[in-house]
Amino acid sequence: MSGARSASHYNPRMAEPTVRLVHFSDVHLTAKRLGWRRRDFATKRLTGWFNVKVLGRGRRFQHAPATVAALMRSVRERSPDALVFTGDATKLAFAAEFAAAGTQLNVEDPSMPPAVAVPGNHDYYTSEAAVAGQFERTFAPWQVGVRLDGHAYPFARKVGPVWLIAVNSATPNRFHLDASGEIGPAQLDRLRRLCDTLDGGLRVLVTHYPLRTETGTLEKRMRVLRDHEAAAETATACGVSLWLHGHIHRPFVRGASAGVPFPMICAGSCTQTGRWSYHEYALTGRHLLGVRRTYAPAEDAFHESDRFSLLLPGVT
Repeated sequence: MSGARSASHYNPRMAEPTVRLVHFSDVHLTAKRLGWRRRDFATKRLTGWFNVKVLGRGRRFQHAPATVAALMRSVRERSPDALVFTGDATKLAFAAEFAAAGTQLNVEDPSMPPAVAVPGNHDYYTSEAAVAGQFERTFAPWQVGVRLDGHAYPFARKVGPVWLIAVNSATPNRFHLDASGEIGPAQLDRLRRLCDTLDGGLRVLVTHYPLRTETGTLEKRMRVLRDHEAAAETATACGVSLWLHGHIHRPFVRGASAGVPFPMICAGSCTQTGRWSYHEYALTGRHLLGVRRTYAPAEDAFHESDRFSLLLPGVT
């Protein structure tokens, strides 16, 4: 099947093969020369630039290139079966930022593990960037998979016995402070139909936005996934066992609940100073063993900082 790949740890003679994933998010890379044009000053990029230059966002991500370089070294050393990137590659969705992100994340390098990537709200910062498909062009090698009707999203990629199902929850918003997202009824319908075509295996949904915060509440109106109820219902109907996301810059793990009958894991930000981390998952049947790895600036390397485990719902 198109987009399917056997994991390096998959042994068909074993009843429960283990699949190892690296999950990272919200790297917010940028470039020295952004390529401003006159019409950019009438978009969210103007207030976004003010946030970066004046309100401190630039300082919080000033070490992003070094942190991403350390992440890439860690990936090569640890050799996972696949990468999962849950969006916000850029700060303001300039073409120059996408070019920098693609280079620094080694997207075109065939020696890297296979990957699945979805855009974040900063990658769809303007309608022009979203319509132009800058994220999709840059991350095309990380968007190989099974699709329906020629649409970019959703798509599914199989890694050993695990299906990684990529959903786009980012939308270009006109209001300057609006960082909310939406999957939309058309994409949710395609998601249902796509899942009906997939064979057996654990189903992991990959998107930028969460359904809930760490405490189980909704995010604030300007940051929430607007169609969270329909998204949760569709994911449940599709047999999703795990929801991986970013958007919130602090990592967390939230177990299944009455409203969301599957766990959610937020990778946090890989590059924000003081919060910089990423996750590794070992999936064996319905069991997930997770490791949080945090960046140590003095050593310019990531080290294990926490462990967690989950028993996932669903049939593998």
